[in-house]
Amino acid sequence: ERMLIQIHTDKAAKTITLTDTGVGMTKADLVNNLGTIARSGTKGFMEALEAGADMSMIGQFGVGFYSAYLVSDKVTVVSKHNDDECHQWESAAGGTFTVTKCEDAELKRGTKIICHLKDDQLEFLEERRIKDLVKKHSEFIGYDIELEVEKTNEKEVTDDEDEDEEEEKKKEEEKKEGEDEPKVEEVKEGEEKKKKTKKVKEVTKEMEKLNKNKPLWTRDPKEITKEEYGSFYKAISNDWEEHLAVKHFAVEGQLEFRAILFIPRRAPFDMFEPNKKKT
Repeated sequence: ERMLIQIHTDKAAKTITLTDTGVGMTKADLVNNLGTIARSGTKGFMEALEAGADMSMIGQFGVGFYSAYLVSDKVTVVSKHNDDECHQWESAAGGTFTVTKCEDAELKRGTKIICHLKDDQLEFLEERRIKDLVKKHSEFIGYDIELEVEKTNEKEVTDDEDEDEEEEKKKEEEKKEGEDEPKVEEVKEGEEKKKKTKKVKEVTKEMEKLNKNKPLWTRDPKEITKEEYGSFYKAISNDWEEHLAVKHFAVEGQLEFRAILFIPRRAPFDMFEPNKKKT
């Protein structure tokens, strides 16, 4: 199964649901990783880092999970691991939680987090707000992040209702004229009645990929084209012009990192503005 993260919102239920197709959690994992704030993984993650673990392992320790309660009254976690049945963890952050066995036909493997939002945090149900958050914090996540969005399309349909109303009016008028008066209608051969059409708005839901820009710095510079560097630069800088120069390099030693350094074609017009807000 393809590894991805999907986001669904339900404005009526005031919920935002994040679903991934990762390894999932067993019942024991749910209790150990999410049971209490003290066991939510931060300490375990720091210990693993000191022992030489990679920073990318952060997702395995539930670090920051309880920040969900800043915007939620209640959080429900449904998870399915290949070695266990599907279980549901639920808590209203009152110091207690429940773990029950459940059935979720949609979840073959992975985890689903459902945040029941507070009444003053409903902005997180808005499509624009979610897109901004993903762009700011998760633009370069290696797995696809998809958001369910509503698309409105105009569709042309035959106006049957208007036709029926007109026919009823004609019948009423004919009755008023009287049944004794014969009515002669001339029909020309090959002439068809032209149907009236009207445009209606059709709302459909579809998944839209949000993190379209992949982390170029993790790839081999020999494999990256000039066009890829250009589009990446424009995406992160909001510049309308191509960059003047680029340096893609890696540093190895006591500190290891990969980086891409871009030089813009021209200096920002407010470069020496003392009150300029740094971004």
